[in-house]
Amino acid sequence: MTIDINLKKEIDLSYKVTIDTLPQLHFDTKVAVVTNPTVSALHLEYLLSKLNAKEVHVITVPDGEEYKNWESIETVLEGMFEARFNRNSLLIAFGGGVIGDMTGFAASIYQRGIDFVQIPTTLLSQVDASVGGKTGFNNKYGKNLVGAFHQPKAVYADAHFLQTLPKREFAAGVAEVVKMAVCFDAEFFSWLESADLTDAQQLAEAVAKSVQTKAWVVAQDEKERGLRAALNYGHTFGHVIEKETNYTGFLHGEAVAIGMVMANDTAVALGWMSPEEATRVKTLLEHYDLPTTYTIDDVEQFYETFYLDKKSADSAITFIIPKSLGGVEITDAIDADLIKEVLGHYAR
Repeated sequence: MTIDINLKKEIDLSYKVTIDTLPQLHFDTKVAVVTNPTVSALHLEYLLSKLNAKEVHVITVPDGEEYKNWESIETVLEGMFEARFNRNSLLIAFGGGVIGDMTGFAASIYQRGIDFVQIPTTLLSQVDASVGGKTGFNNKYGKNLVGAFHQPKAVYADAHFLQTLPKREFAAGVAEVVKMAVCFDAEFFSWLESADLTDAQQLAEAVAKSVQTKAWVVAQDEKERGLRAALNYGHTFGHVIEKETNYTGFLHGEAVAIGMVMANDTAVALGWMSPEEATRVKTLLEHYDLPTTYTIDDVEQFYETFYLDKKSADSAITFIIPKSLGGVEITDAIDADLIKEVLGHYAR
């Protein structure tokens, strides 16, 4: 006997990304703001002045990629249980990509799923991490290997928060902007080469363009079955670097910058990108003082770590490699010897 469980339905998960001054936010429910001590000290008062809700709670987790773990998720969940949150309650992710990913994941599993809102406070999270519904945390096997797709109800990107960003954090966000341009928009890349992203107006244009690009990709491939994987350009290499340095050696955007250079070296070796184009990308990254090199202790071990990447399947490693500027290839057909030869250029 076979019994069909008919669950065919259409759910509209659309939401708006507001790139402007944070408006007054009104919620007729309990709300918890999830943040870290750094963001809290700088901006929590500003947020609370804009927030009206039945109850407002603040849940604080430690600051740093090394704390993007299950223990921090439990802190968020315990805060909601203690405050007797229900399925109508709401979380607000108030911080960078780490806070956004963990808050979204906690929202996705609390009582089988509640709503959350993203209020990103770093450039990296405003242009990339807060949009698209990827949530999760790291474990001993690698980065973001446990998680869920859980879209926010809204995203509010306020430039006010970027005024206090340290130079390194700002540059880490620029890496994600460059990533978008290299993968999808050669004209945008050329604009970035002459732009000054420390200028408020030009920065706003770059944020808007990056979000528009990410939105276009996510709308076509929400669950990363195809095109959306291209947004991981630089990440396949970068995640290995983060794991090798225990998430303390580089900021995420810094590791991605190095990973982009490694991916470009691979593209040049394949004949997919000219050496001149690869140099242009490296020069733009270095203009914002992003690192573009890394010393590999063990090429074989570095390569083996690729197998833990979420995009890889069984014995095939998926790489995101640019094809000139403004184009990208998602492939699992690159010969291991070629990749190892590229990695060998970074070996001791």
